[in-house]
Amino acid sequence: MHSVDLWWAADPEAYHAVSSATEEAAMTHHTLELPEVDLVYDVHGPLPTADGRPPLMMIGQPMDASGFQAQVALFPDRTVVTYDPRGLGRSTRKDGEATNEPETQAEDVHAVIEALGAGPVDMFASSGGAVTALALVTAHPDDVATLVAHEPPLDCVLPDAEAVQRARDAYTRVYQEKGWGAGMAGFVAMTSWEGEVTEEYLARPAPDPAAFGMHTDDDGRRDDPLLSERSWAVTAYRPDLEALRASPTRIVIAVGEESRKVYTGRSAIALAEQLGQEATVFPSHHGGFLGGEFGYAGQPEAFAATLREVLDRR
Repeated sequence: MHSVDLWWAADPEAYHAVSSATEEAAMTHHTLELPEVDLVYDVHGPLPTADGRPPLMMIGQPMDASGFQAQVALFPDRTVVTYDPRGLGRSTRKDGEATNEPETQAEDVHAVIEALGAGPVDMFASSGGAVTALALVTAHPDDVATLVAHEPPLDCVLPDAEAVQRARDAYTRVYQEKGWGAGMAGFVAMTSWEGEVTEEYLARPAPDPAAFGMHTDDDGRRDDPLLSERSWAVTAYRPDLEALRASPTRIVIAVGEESRKVYTGRSAIALAEQLGQEATVFPSHHGGFLGGEFGYAGQPEAFAATLREVLDRR
């Protein structure tokens, strides 16, 4: 199950539990009040930075700041900024909307970077957060010095994009009909499938959630940001390749060594090729930066070492 971890809906209680268990120096919480959203972000370390290097911002989607605690602890020499995307964790939407368009998320991140007042940031962005980051660099190319975009889930770069969308339609339909467990089982099956999505795959019956250790009860909710249509705009995003190539931002597309054959790994490799580069291989899988806080650990120490090396390469 290479792609589950980064897509779970954010949990503010989990954030505080993980945050309180992590020893940090000079961590401050901030709320940026905007017309459409109150964005909560955390600054781990001093601003201006102690060594003059840019702050290191870490973002995900639909994961909130809690997913980066293991990495924060492994960068004690950097000022690290994490945030909760709008409508997730502690960031409260006021726009009456529920969908997660990358362009909107990018404007939120831009607002946080402006609020920091520290110039361009270095950025590690994973999964849907990497899609947000691509939209950010397109709209605000001076916001980011180096972007490490880890496994952005983008349908359009894949040769089997239409089949991937049919598979997404299928697990979304199962979710709407039977609830979270059935929908998540379908999601795991699709994101764990190695190679292109084939007619053989699409003809298979919906998987049994019990086979994945998931509950079969239906709680009646249909608002999961992953399993509903709320995040379809993320995977449907079409990056502006010309703008990305022309950007002053140094863009590094990253892929996990264990996920090169599955959906998010394939999309990372394909995007890198379209940008004229080779994807940089990181340890572990789609959630390789995670510790064991959420039951699906990667290799956080090895991941941080690779991230540090890539950031310092410049």
